[in-house]
Amino acid sequence: MGMSVTISAAAAEDAEQIFKLQYLAFQREAELYGNYLIQPLTQSLDSLKGELATDTVLVARLGDEIVGTVRGNVDEDGTAKIAKLCVHPRLQGHGLGARLLRAVEEALASPGTTHRFRLHTGHKSESNLRLYRKAGYVQVGGRTASDGVQLVILEKEAKDPTDFAVSA
Repeated sequence: MGMSVTISAAAAEDAEQIFKLQYLAFQREAELYGNYLIQPLTQSLDSLKGELATDTVLVARLGDEIVGTVRGNVDEDGTAKIAKLCVHPRLQGHGLGARLLRAVEEALASPGTTHRFRLHTGHKSESNLRLYRKAGYVQVGGRTASDGVQLVILEKEAKDPTDFAVSA
């Protein structure tokens, strides 16, 4: 009998598992850019613990193992900023990233307060770009990250909180 993946809010005690997963999951991105100094790989555990205390952080669990995570927050202008969506390499390509994206959108959506969702990814990250475009995001700009990676900034307008369907 197989276990199903559940998505829930992260707890403070999840910090170390999230930290290790993030490091593992972003190796492919680092390899793609030939840059192992990308922010998800250089973030400190203390910094991640700070995000757990202030941001909306979700985890996907398979039993007791955290196999995916995403975080975000809403700024004073009503922009929900989504970051560090990652899935364990052995589970990538099975729709878990789309489920996490939908879940964080739902968690950050607040009628009358959240006006748009914004996220970014590297310009060479085709699978990420496909996922985000499929979820309704469009490119609104770009910038160079402090680690030198060219980022694509994508947004979508917030709608009714029940209208966050992502096709798998």
